Amino acid sequence: MAQTGRSKSAPRAKRRRPLDEEGIIPILARAVREVENAVNRDGKVNGTNRTKFHAAGLLIREEKQRIDEDKSIPQKEREDINKRLDGLAMIMVKALARDQSLGALLDPNAPVSQATQKLKRDMLLASGAELDIDDILVVDESPAMTADATKSVLPNSVRRAELANPFLPPVYAPNPRVTGRLQNWELIEPLFRAFEQGGQAASMELPEAKSLATPGDLDLMRHQARFVESAKAGHRSYLLADEPGLGKTAQALLAAEATGSFPLLVVVPNVVKRNWEREVQRWIPHRVASVIHGDGDDLDAFADVIIINYDILDRHAGWASRFGFAGMVVDEAHFIKNRESQRSMNVQRIATAVRSRHGNPLMIALTGTPLINEVEDFRMIWKYLGWIDDEKPTTALMAKLEGLDLTPADGGFFPEARQCVIDMGIVRRRKEDVAKDIPARRIADIPVELDDEIGRSIRDSEQALMKRLIERYDRIIAGRGDRPSGIDEDIVRLVANSEVEESKNSTAQDNVFAMVRRIGQAKATLAADYTVQLANSVGKVVFFAKHIDVMDAAEAHFAKAGFKTTSIRGSQSADARTKAIDDFMNDPEVKVIVCSLTAAGVGINLQVASNVVLSELSWTSAEQTQAIDRVHRIGQELPVTAWRIIAAQTIDSRIADLIDSKAGLAARALDGDDSELEQSMSVQMAALTALLTDALEQRLAI
Repeated sequence: MAQTGRSKSAPRAKRRRPLDEEGIIPILARAVREVENAVNRDGKVNGTNRTKFHAAGLLIREEKQRIDEDKSIPQKEREDINKRLDGLAMIMVKALARDQSLGALLDPNAPVSQATQKLKRDMLLASGAELDIDDILVVDESPAMTADATKSVLPNSVRRAELANPFLPPVYAPNPRVTGRLQNWELIEPLFRAFEQGGQAASMELPEAKSLATPGDLDLMRHQARFVESAKAGHRSYLLADEPGLGKTAQALLAAEATGSFPLLVVVPNVVKRNWEREVQRWIPHRVASVIHGDGDDLDAFADVIIINYDILDRHAGWASRFGFAGMVVDEAHFIKNRESQRSMNVQRIATAVRSRHGNPLMIALTGTPLINEVEDFRMIWKYLGWIDDEKPTTALMAKLEGLDLTPADGGFFPEARQCVIDMGIVRRRKEDVAKDIPARRIADIPVELDDEIGRSIRDSEQALMKRLIERYDRIIAGRGDRPSGIDEDIVRLVANSEVEESKNSTAQDNVFAMVRRIGQAKATLAADYTVQLANSVGKVVFFAKHIDVMDAAEAHFAKAGFKTTSIRGSQSADARTKAIDDFMNDPEVKVIVCSLTAAGVGINLQVASNVVLSELSWTSAEQTQAIDRVHRIGQELPVTAWRIIAAQTIDSRIADLIDSKAGLAARALDGDDSELEQSMSVQMAALTALLTDALEQRLAI
């Protein structure tokens, strides 16, 4: 009987799928495999393969966009193509893991060389794509200034994060151009002039706060809560220009929490890097923060908040641009006002990538000094926020301006245009505006890192001190003959007291007095730098130091910054002291008065300022209080903020806590509290007692 159907044993002919031999995917696959083979063989790729890698990355991104936008493609075929593209992307990430310099080529804003443009064109032509004449003709328009690839780094933690999510597709939010009567008008300069003309307060309307509660069980002040409420309501870009002391850091972090804008990139001056990490722990403690140092060897790229300082941004701009941040905060945003500076270009590069990848990210610029010299200083901040580009307002702002039905030739244009910009997200409150919301006097700690040679020397001395205390404790325990099961607190106090007494007559660099002085010297320039930022924001500032060499270093830094200063020192005559005070109180050009903590702690009035910087810690809470009271006194109309500069991860932090605790004990005693007070001891002895106790507890826990 003749067989009328296909035999069950006969092999079924495989139907060749078009994607296996047609279109762009097989061409991309060959290029990606060639790069993979080269990097596996040599550990790095040459210029030719770098060009292939870059061209393939661009085409994979464009192909995914095309597939997402082409609704005529059946869903099954769409999923198949995306799966293949993701497979190619995974191969590229594995190649990147072997040769980290390839990472800069995946940045959407990386400059595209003429060779890459030509190879990309040839790949498209080989795939059968029809190209416009403009795409076929390749013109070299590479910018004069490009990122220095030799500085780029890819931290191991970032590499692991990228392998965990090898191809993060951008969100292509529609961005239609607004057409209307203003299309042919120059608008940027008129907008600047609108702010020169003044008008009502430059602060957008904010909704009333529904709650002051935070995840950190701390209550916000009303003005802070209103800002967060605005973010909850859907606003996403802000120039937050509140005066220092009004809690801009907390507002930015809680806005990110309210909008789920994580991972969040925070770009800050080096002096406040540690402070941001601490503020994350205070306000959103369920979130993880990681600070980038140097090449980022200790970075946790899986953290919710990644904090980096301007000085090292050039090394990390490549991976940061493609990482998929959902929000970005730039602290002291006036640092980017110079469009030609490297830090400004790095910030703009990352910000552009964040906006293009996310579609509607949270973008916040923080500064108490939105303008330094002229309204032009606004330009780079507005560009970072996405309100303008190099030529004109972007879509959202242009829509607001078109809605006015006015042009710069109309008299009413300027105040209305100014309000349009303000409504984009300018928020500016002064202390006197919200005085009823904030305490009359408060102390804010600013942790700083001592990451230079002096800082390492101080930490080495602290370790030597700790070792000496432990050895002395062990000798006493061994001599007594009966080792306790826990820590003998009496012996701990005995060891601490002996160390303090010996230190009083010692010249060693690892005794407690010498270490605290060295910490003050190491903090001098950092404290002065923070004071410069503060004075630029709020005007006059009182700077306190304990030692003459710290005062000298601070004054040198102020002079370098172009600040006119005066000072109060113990060696001054009465007339010189009076003149210094009068100059600070009456001369508007004198921004800072540099005061000795002991010589200026009592008997003078400096209430023309409401901000105090304590660059060195006192040994008593009374000295600290007396210094703050130079500005917090009768005649002071504003809340006073004292900014303590604390050396992170040193004995400085411990001393600050002890000063605060002793101030609390004194207050309870003066207030008539019947609670039992601890046995009185010096701050030096208390610090050594706490350090030794911590070390012994760690040893017991092992």
